[in-house]
Amino acid sequence: MNNSQLLKGTLEGCVLLVISQQEVYGYELVTKLQQLGFFELSAGTVYPLLQKLERQGCLKSQLRASSEGPKRKYYYLTTSGQIQIQNFIKDWQQLTATVTAVIEQTGGNEDGAIDRKK
Repeated sequence: MNNSQLLKGTLEGCVLLVISQQEVYGYELVTKLQQLGFFELSAGTVYPLLQKLERQGCLKSQLRASSEGPKRKYYYLTTSGQIQIQNFIKDWQQLTATVTAVIEQTGGNEDGAIDRKK
C-alpha cells in the first residue's frame, strides 16, 4: 500500500485484527503486517499506534521474558478492542461498497482508467 492517507485510516483496524488472532510483540506485529501487504510499514509507525490503542483501552500489554534477549512487550485485545474491530469491519464494508458503487457508476476500471462510454 503506497497511499499514506489510506494507510492512516485503515492501519488501526488492521492492527487490532492481527492482534485479535494472537498476542504479539511490536516487531512481530510489524513483520506480520508486512507479510499481509503493508510492505512499506515501519516500526516507527506501528509503535506509536500501539501506545495510542493501549491508552484508549483497546489493548493491554504484558512484559515477558525472551530467549533472544531483553523482555518483550506483548499486546493483547480488550473487550473495547473487540468492539472497535466490529465497528471497523462494519465501517470498512460500508465504505468499500460505496466506493465500488461510485467506481462502477463512473466507469472506472482496475487500471485506474475511466471508461468515458458510460
